[in-house]
Amino acid sequence: MEAIMPRLEEGMEQHRIGGSNFTFQGTRIDRLGATEYTLVTIAIDVTGSTSNFADELREALIAAVRSCKKSPRADYLMIRVILFSSSIGVREIHGFKELADIDPNAYAAFKPDGFTPLYDAAYSGIGAMVDYGAHLMENDYLTNGIIFIITDGGDNDSKTASPAMIRQKLEEVKLEEKLESLVSILIGVNARQAKSLLEDFQREAGIGKYIDLEDASEGSLAKLAEFVSRSVSSQSQAVGTGGPSQNISAVI
Repeated sequence: MEAIMPRLEEGMEQHRIGGSNFTFQGTRIDRLGATEYTLVTIAIDVTGSTSNFADELREALIAAVRSCKKSPRADYLMIRVILFSSSIGVREIHGFKELADIDPNAYAAFKPDGFTPLYDAAYSGIGAMVDYGAHLMENDYLTNGIIFIITDGGDNDSKTASPAMIRQKLEEVKLEEKLESLVSILIGVNARQAKSLLEDFQREAGIGKYIDLEDASEGSLAKLAEFVSRSVSSQSQAVGTGGPSQNISAVI
């Protein structure tokens, strides 16, 4: 399954994730205004089973990006947002853009449908961060990253990726120093029945943490937005240290 790409925006360039047909967009080097960046990816499940809380998921995304805009580190953040389901594949809402160029109010309403290509989404999310991070590092930018993969169930529709492929991409960060560090967090929302599947996936793929958000109430998803913004801020403060933030919570 290839990521569905939006029209190439001004100031952006298209990249292909090495060893796959997945593509993504990132801001051109000559458009960047800082000397160091934390890359942030937010991947959100919009399958049919999220229908009852899709609006709340969108509001959590908007709140998280708004909060990042208020961070003292806002000028050093770039965010990519992707949605995934079998009906849309892995769809990039926008590639890696500086916060000043992102209008969170422009995120369209989610339209939940279909099954869960979780492996494909995780691979697109992690692979794009690793490859774009390497591109920045090669051009003398200090760069680290953090990814949030938000789902309510296990994989049942991936066409390309596997947990082993995801683990290999994550290992490139350490073995080939393509980023200073990459924090990866899998978040289960209202996923009690799939908890063991998601925990197994987290271990097999080498994802750093699995966090279970028991329900999808408005209050819980507001806490999710706060968790995302706090974690982004912590990881951004760690850029230049050579390691990941030690202050990211294991719970929401």
